[in-house]
Amino acid sequence: MIALLRSVRDFFSLVKFSHTVFAMPFALIGFSLAVSKQEFDLSIRLLLLVMLCMIFARNAAMGFNRLVDKDFDTLNPRTNKREIPSGIISVRGAAIFVIINAGLFIATTGFINRLTLFLSPVALLVIFGYSLTKRFTSLCHFVLGLGLSLAPIGAYISVTGKFSILPLIYSFIVLTWVSGFDIIYALQDDEFDKSNQLHSLPSATGRKKALTISIIVHSITFALVLFAGFYGKSGMFFWAGATLFTILLIYQHSIVRHDDLSRVTLAFGTTNGIASLLFAIFVILDLILRYH
Repeated sequence: MIALLRSVRDFFSLVKFSHTVFAMPFALIGFSLAVSKQEFDLSIRLLLLVMLCMIFARNAAMGFNRLVDKDFDTLNPRTNKREIPSGIISVRGAAIFVIINAGLFIATTGFINRLTLFLSPVALLVIFGYSLTKRFTSLCHFVLGLGLSLAPIGAYISVTGKFSILPLIYSFIVLTWVSGFDIIYALQDDEFDKSNQLHSLPSATGRKKALTISIIVHSITFALVLFAGFYGKSGMFFWAGATLFTILLIYQHSIVRHDDLSRVTLAFGTTNGIASLLFAIFVILDLILRYH
């Protein structure tokens, strides 16, 4: 039993399971947007299926990322203690983990509706594809953002079986928000990326310009949050959540400088995790109070 628990812990560490907090709250926003419509009722079964899809898809994507990057992770002093380079998890074990989670993701979408099942391979293609983009483009951050942006619109489709404008706006919020903070995260590896022919905005433009680009991208995030609020005719709880989300966006840029990366982890992980949770709580509260 102890060995099993240790193995589960190792795989959770492999995929940074705690980082599920980035996209899961936005999936719950997409789900809540759907069930706020009169023709759709809240289904706990469907909610659990959506959450399982998020977990399986992210596990598969992160496991795949660790597999294809294993050689680079071994060379990088920042990452050479990760589970695969250090031998805690074997390449074969990681590959099996990815295959199982990808299979469970597709199977779970089949229990939701035909459209989600049909789109599931496309979703896997996007989230797996991100792991290869650092080989050829400095825009890899935006591919990561695209992958996570599937959360709100995917959850919405799970309930309604169709697309809609408002959840798409939330998807664009996720795309720009994630892309912006991934640029900050990539500051840590700019020199390593240069010396190993890997691509990122910090390695291509330098830290200072990359931070400026991140600020611009997050300014677009702010504009999209405003757009979502006005388009959705949101109430006071939405605007309270939007204010907190914006403050935390600003805060992460205030604590990271091109010549001081000591607080990148705080900006990347803690701040954005809190921002996502708070924003989702207030948006969902707003929907509950306005439509029920």
